[in-house]
Amino acid sequence: MENDYTSVMSRRSEILLKATGIDYARVSRGRLAFDYDNLMANIGYDLHRIAEIQRQTGVGNTPLLELRNVTELVRRRALPGKGARIFVKDEAANPSGSFKDRRAALSAYHAKLKGYPGLVAATSGNYGAAVAAQSAAYGLKAIVVQEVFDSAGRGQPEILEKGRKCEALGAEVLQTTVGPELFYMLLRVLEETGYFNASLYTPFSIAGIETLGFEIAQQTREATGRFPDAVLATHAGGGMVTGTARGLRAAGAADTEIIGVSVDLQGLHMASDKDFNRKSFTTGHTGFSVPFTTWPDRVDVPRNAARPLRYLDRFLLVSQGQVFYATELLARLEGLERGPAGNTSLAAALVLARTMDRDRVLVVTETEYTGAGKVPNSQLAFARSMGVDVRYGGEEDSPGNVICIPSSFDALQTRDVDLATLKTSFIRKAVGELRGLLDGEAEFISCDSRSELADVMDAANTWSPD
Repeated sequence: MENDYTSVMSRRSEILLKATGIDYARVSRGRLAFDYDNLMANIGYDLHRIAEIQRQTGVGNTPLLELRNVTELVRRRALPGKGARIFVKDEAANPSGSFKDRRAALSAYHAKLKGYPGLVAATSGNYGAAVAAQSAAYGLKAIVVQEVFDSAGRGQPEILEKGRKCEALGAEVLQTTVGPELFYMLLRVLEETGYFNASLYTPFSIAGIETLGFEIAQQTREATGRFPDAVLATHAGGGMVTGTARGLRAAGAADTEIIGVSVDLQGLHMASDKDFNRKSFTTGHTGFSVPFTTWPDRVDVPRNAARPLRYLDRFLLVSQGQVFYATELLARLEGLERGPAGNTSLAAALVLARTMDRDRVLVVTETEYTGAGKVPNSQLAFARSMGVDVRYGGEEDSPGNVICIPSSFDALQTRDVDLATLKTSFIRKAVGELRGLLDGEAEFISCDSRSELADVMDAANTWSPD
């Protein structure tokens, strides 16, 4: 077979069908619409069974920790009667050190059950280590494809750290430069090896996160006598938001507010050779969260099982400097040294808790492991080497130019993203891609974006090919 880029991409559907065992055509309901509930149910594992599978390799049932010292600080800086209790789910207790083990555990189990010789994942984040760890637990091979370098051969310390961890866990790591070759290489590897595609966006991956939401609901109720008032989930491709929300609902916490949080990197293009190394966060930032929220199916499978607009109640942005501040605060006040990316939602919780009554409960969905390349000093040193001005106090961050570490707790702030604007963007994109709507498509778009059907119809009626 021809292995040039165009030829490989033309075989995409055939490769992915063999590599996942999921016939996405069976849940398709036309050009865009598909049966989402059927897609999620087709994996054949209910929530109880998924939890059992995860426990076999030590995944899940992680501690829910009340941040008493942090909460006390918040209350000292809040108005009388304000200052919600803050809890964090310590996902660093998972085998590879992040919540991503929940995603990988089900994929590895299923791959072993179906006779695949190994797993492949395209990721520069913690998921590679999770896939490596779970593959090892099931005696399977693992290949992790990482986007690492710019054209000058420079790799971010955090990504290099994760590559070393993948190798330590027995995975083969293939590293690429920034650009379209990441997905091309993934398809080539899947086709040549016959391995399972442990994509971040299959139903296996999203269903694995549902146990996180379920545990948060149960453990919060045990600790406080109530479900959490709000859960803050770091938002990138939508998996954390989607899986956590579904798990909370399954546990009966239907009224818990789902708040997505991203690092504000607006103005930086994630596929740009110039911009790639001028950011200090490889995930959980607007370069992923905004595009994936407005059009989730930009992924390595035909349909993304992560559908964030179906579940988001609010969407907040924090700066890189604030996340570094929250990371040091957590270490100094609670004795929990964790990786900065996992503290994205904590940075927002520090602000949000000050506005909420003292009897309210906030839960941050995750922590992540840390290591030599992930600690703030390493990341900030690399930022300086790239010409980024790292300041303490002063003006706000300027993504790619200035990282401003807040000089005080009172300087912390968040910014709301207008969900209505994102929904409008999603609707217009859908109508434009379809060049008008057929029967049933407006209803799907309305459900998928949690929008009024009238808004979808208005967009369809005003759409023009020009």
